[in-house]
Amino acid sequence: MNAASLILKKRNGFTLTNAEIDFFIDGYVKGQIPDYQASALLMAIYFQGLDKRETVALTRAMIASGDTIDLASIPGIKVDKHSTGGVGDKTTLILAPLVAALGIPVAKLSGRGLGHTGGTIDKLEAIKGMRVELSQQELVKQVKKIGIAIAAQTGEIVPADKKLYALRDVTATVENKSLIAASIMSKKLASGADAIVLDVKYGDGAFMKTTKDAFELALLLTEIGNGMGKKTVALITGMEQPLGNAIGNALEVKEAIETLQGKGSEDLLELCTELAIQMVLLSGAGKNESAARKKINEALQTGKAFDKLKEFVKAQGGDTRHVENPELLPQAKYSHKILSFQSGYVKMILAESVGNAAMILGAGRMKKEDAIDLSAGILLHKKIGDAVKRGDALATLFSNDKQKFKASEQLLVNAYHFSKRKIKLNPLLIGKVSKGKRTFFEDVRDLK
Repeated sequence: MNAASLILKKRNGFTLTNAEIDFFIDGYVKGQIPDYQASALLMAIYFQGLDKRETVALTRAMIASGDTIDLASIPGIKVDKHSTGGVGDKTTLILAPLVAALGIPVAKLSGRGLGHTGGTIDKLEAIKGMRVELSQQELVKQVKKIGIAIAAQTGEIVPADKKLYALRDVTATVENKSLIAASIMSKKLASGADAIVLDVKYGDGAFMKTTKDAFELALLLTEIGNGMGKKTVALITGMEQPLGNAIGNALEVKEAIETLQGKGSEDLLELCTELAIQMVLLSGAGKNESAARKKINEALQTGKAFDKLKEFVKAQGGDTRHVENPELLPQAKYSHKILSFQSGYVKMILAESVGNAAMILGAGRMKKEDAIDLSAGILLHKKIGDAVKRGDALATLFSNDKQKFKASEQLLVNAYHFSKRKIKLNPLLIGKVSKGKRTFFEDVRDLK
């Protein structure tokens, strides 16, 4: 058995055996299979796909590539959450302290970003002193003490995913349902949670461009989770425009703080509330959605969720003054306003283009070795449905390099589309997948 034979076999459309998948993952993690051969196999999988059996085998092999976390000593039902990614998605920064404030233990491993912005770990590092590298013992101890911990995915937990995800991003092989499913579920299952809530996004700024694809991915994810003994639920949510108004690490941290203080954008608060409801239900802390929603609203309105954020930041060495006063977070030297050349209503904002514009400014990584500028990013002033007059500010760009504004501005201007008539925005929450059942909440138009 060798890597070249596996590449040829998958390239020609044949299925790989469990032993062949184990061989590939084990060899790649140990450095016996080089990046160029792994890239070739990933591309073959991208075009030829994996069936359900291969996807489950890949998930199991990735879990077996490293350690797993045992959270059994933490009282209560541990519920994890994962998003399939999107532009401006800072939900973990809000959701984790919100749910923890309700007495539901949150022990979460998160990753760094590849693409338009940083991941949750990059965002947390915008807070001065924040320590994100925790041992398993430290993670468990902290959750027992304060109910919440968020740590970087270590090399010992699913090392196969850490290597493969970085490679997928720079070889244009991210948008494959089986690879996405194996990546997500290997990390979630290895992280030790009892139940998992998934946010599967669709739209221009998501990996899944249509609701059909999003439901198919959600079904695959929940089948893997439930099949391995974890209660798994997925919500289908829209990403036809960036989530919230901030894109960029420190900017998103600030928006998350504002949301926990009741000052955030409506769409961001809505999504976090809906995801929190599912986490509450899976934990057994709420009888029904109405009771769960009431608890969540109380945690936000009384300041319990915000206080939990401060407690979490302090526990991991972060400066809580940056939470109490977000103006202390990293700020770029330069800013540049983007003005509208026309009047009307915002019809569409191409989220992927906005994300790429933020990456040019330094908010993301074009290559896995790139450093992130935590202060760089974009603040949107107009979103879909908003009225715009010629000369109004559509957005503000932030960077420590003025030379980056021109290319970023071109992308952002082209991302905005206008209409003479007011536009009805698609609902944010599209549907749900639970126990193999698909539920559509509202009909939506898929973006082309």
